[in-house]
Amino acid sequence: MDGVPQPTIERLVIYYRYLKKLVAHDDDKVISSLDLGHSVGVSAAQVRKDLSYFGEFGCKGVGYNVSNLKKSLEQILGFNQNWPIVLVGAGNIGRALVNYPGFKVMGLNIIAIFDCDLDKIGNRVGGLIVKSNKEIERVIKDKGVELAIIAVPVDEAQGVAEKLVKAGIKAIWNIAPVTLKLPDNVLVYYEDLASSLVTLTYRLSQKRLKARSN
Repeated sequence: MDGVPQPTIERLVIYYRYLKKLVAHDDDKVISSLDLGHSVGVSAAQVRKDLSYFGEFGCKGVGYNVSNLKKSLEQILGFNQNWPIVLVGAGNIGRALVNYPGFKVMGLNIIAIFDCDLDKIGNRVGGLIVKSNKEIERVIKDKGVELAIIAVPVDEAQGVAEKLVKAGIKAIWNIAPVTLKLPDNVLVYYEDLASSLVTLTYRLSQKRLKARSN
């Protein structure tokens, strides 16, 4: 849904994970916005605001049916579908992503990994054999893949992105720390690991300064 803030989407994933845990353990049939928020570290008002972008899910004074809300979030986030993904870059980050078990429970399935390094091509990563970048277009078209992950060095990212888009990719999760120049109809989400860590060091530094001033 257009107009939904990115932080809201990220919190929906957190709500979903907690609700999934409750359903698995059959701990609760109904949960209030206060209890849900407290369990994941946000306010009840924030929970209600986040969910309000997508309609009404609970009964005032009663709360949310845990199972129904979980299923609704699955549909909103697309977890009830299967999303085949190709990943370009068989380095440390790429290998970690292939081996991350959390993707599959959300319908995300990395089906192929590519690299241009002859020393990596042919090696096994998880259950996948690293393929040559020359095979990107064939695999994407054969499998009807729309989503890709880029985990390559900065100087390779733009060329790889263009190759992916030409092959039919419509959405890219870019882990390379560079802004890509692509058509407006291609969805791109940037994951800058260094910037995320710097955010923490900044906040920690500010806390130290505040403590010293006191």
